[in-house]
Amino acid sequence: MSIRKTPDSGKLDKIVAEARRNREQRELGYREQALKLYPWVCGRCAREFDRVNLQQLTVHHKDHNHDNNPPDGSNWELLCIYCHDNEHSRYLDSVGRTPGSEPGTQASHHPFADLKSLLKGKR
Repeated sequence: MSIRKTPDSGKLDKIVAEARRNREQRELGYREQALKLYPWVCGRCAREFDRVNLQQLTVHHKDHNHDNNPPDGSNWELLCIYCHDNEHSRYLDSVGRTPGSEPGTQASHHPFADLKSLLKGKR
């Protein structure tokens, strides 16, 4: 008889919270740097930003590697949220993927898999 250990949800929550904090800290670091280096203008559509709507201006990594953050900002460009989404969609198209096509992100439930037998005799 094997005893299966139940995951410690408190420990998992702590790990996830720490990972999120680390990501947010990393993002704040390069975001703050990019906002000091570049004018608050979208690099694609040229929309201008001020303190009121600055949260809609994002930092895009030109090489799509979020860990590549040179202090001179050479891998960054400021994009509005719409242009940033468009840029990532274009990138995924160019590498032949779609959002959600990464391994482990596909749906595993197939609600209509047995539809024929479910409808059998319903007429």
